[in-house]
Amino acid sequence: MSGRDGSTGYLMLTVQVQGENTAVVRLPQQVDFDNASAVGAQCEDLVQRGLTTLVVDASGTEYLDSSGVTMLITLSRTTQARSGTLYLAAFNSHYQQIWHMLGLETVIPLFPTVPAALSVSDARDPAAAPGVSDRV
Repeated sequence: MSGRDGSTGYLMLTVQVQGENTAVVRLPQQVDFDNASAVGAQCEDLVQRGLTTLVVDASGTEYLDSSGVTMLITLSRTTQARSGTLYLAAFNSHYQQIWHMLGLETVIPLFPTVPAALSVSDARDPAAAPGVSDRV
């Protein structure tokens, strides 16, 4: 299904393709035990279709439990296995704090906004890695 803005709606996700290999995936308001598997499967489907760089937009996510965290870590491994990358963008301050406290920014880079994450993915040059100021 396609939205007026060119986005593709999945059951629980909004997906916008950016270029050949990149997609911005907007998470639902809640990612928990009830839907984390389905959200992860939908994201993995995008990777299987050749979108190797995923920017996960968490700007609308108000609740994320351990199932959601596990799903994101698994998705990161899936993208890495296909020589891709997963970026997490726009977490609220509560989840930013938890992400840092758990040390997960070493597994999945965290960015303050989707455009900040996209600018890193557009660079495509490992030498052009983001500076500390680009990350949350």
